[in-house]
Amino acid sequence: MERPLRERILLMRFISIAVVLLVLPCFAPSSERPNILLITCDNLGYGDLQSYRSESPIQTPNLDRLASEGARLTQFYTASPTCTVSRACLLTGRIPERHGLKNQLGGIEGNYGVGLNQKEILIPGILKGANSPYATGCFGKWNIGFAEGSRPTERGFDEFLGHASGNVDYYHHRYNGKRDLFHGIEPIIRDGEYASDLFADAAIDFIRRKSPDVASWFVYLPFNSPHFPNKRNKLPGQSDEWQAPDWAFSETGMSPEETDPKKRYDAVVYALDKAIGRVLEASEKTGEAENTFVFFMSDNGGFRLNRKGLDVGINEPLRSGGVTCWEGGLRVPAFARWPGKIKEGSVIDEPLWSPDILVACADLAGVGLPAEVVYDGKNPLPVLRGESASPHESFYFDYRSHSALRKGDWKIVREKPDQPWQLYDLATDRGETTDLAKERPEMVELLVAERKKWRDTF
Repeated sequence: MERPLRERILLMRFISIAVVLLVLPCFAPSSERPNILLITCDNLGYGDLQSYRSESPIQTPNLDRLASEGARLTQFYTASPTCTVSRACLLTGRIPERHGLKNQLGGIEGNYGVGLNQKEILIPGILKGANSPYATGCFGKWNIGFAEGSRPTERGFDEFLGHASGNVDYYHHRYNGKRDLFHGIEPIIRDGEYASDLFADAAIDFIRRKSPDVASWFVYLPFNSPHFPNKRNKLPGQSDEWQAPDWAFSETGMSPEETDPKKRYDAVVYALDKAIGRVLEASEKTGEAENTFVFFMSDNGGFRLNRKGLDVGINEPLRSGGVTCWEGGLRVPAFARWPGKIKEGSVIDEPLWSPDILVACADLAGVGLPAEVVYDGKNPLPVLRGESASPHESFYFDYRSHSALRKGDWKIVREKPDQPWQLYDLATDRGETTDLAKERPEMVELLVAERKKWRDTF
């Protein structure tokens, strides 16, 4: 009788182990949670990339590769057409009317003030709630407040190397006469190092160190490039021109003495692309690329304010540009790569927007969002995988005097509150050339009512 009993016990143990082994893959442990690489750039135009406008002369082989290895998004929106507010929306998953940071931070006082409400929970704070908390790093442009309690390492990031302000000189890292470069909360001097490479190098170092040591990492890489130059950020006697390394000019068939602002801008974008390529290569060399979700976007559209030598980015075929609620200010280039999950070379024509990225990060990390917080983002991952249509019924935009709302393919927009709404069918007129408000007053009324529904929730 003893032998059959022992055999039954051994058999039950074997079955129990087998069941565990079968069930485990259904519940991926935290160590298998994907890394997240979130890359933003500054004022890149929708039409600057050949993948969006084939006639663009700018060479961006690494972004082209990112598109070919993942998805290119053709209707991705930033929730605000200006740097500060766009970043706040991206990191909180909420539109300005909820997080409260509605305007660009300006000057030393603005950029070194509180900025974004310190009670707001940012993406790294969400990721720290994972079963195995993510290692988190931010490298580049912060621009949402740098007072005590507002700095990246006080908002959920383990490490930070970058600048507080909206724009710095690419080589001397100055803003309005002040040195503006920090490691953590300590000021540092790295004169002579090109900003795009400086930030890429910091991200690469972080990825190399963390990949073998932690379950998963999150890198937020907000490049300052290709923001336009500003003479207030230059040293005495320094020329106010687009800045790129000599090699960027030579590799694109130009001389570093090139005087054409548009051609110099093209070299800046090429240098940015090469920096992004080095970061992607670093993740591949660590063996982490297959388990890394990569998302790239411009923070807003290129500026088209008719400033000679500065407003040279191209948003065509979209209308206008940054700081407006026309498509050129809000619709931005974006790519997503997640090997084995997002189809290579796919094109996502469903409308999504920047607050969705926080929700995606929470889903990737297996973290629930706080029930008491109203989020304007929705999970974009099923859309990126080609499994569903956009989860959004409409999108709400307000910046200074500009306003817009998109519902389906229809959009109302106006530049001032006392102006009548204009109406555009984006399915046939993404350049917003033909105002249909008089022909379709019932559609205007429908979208105005939808806008009121949004406002009733604030």
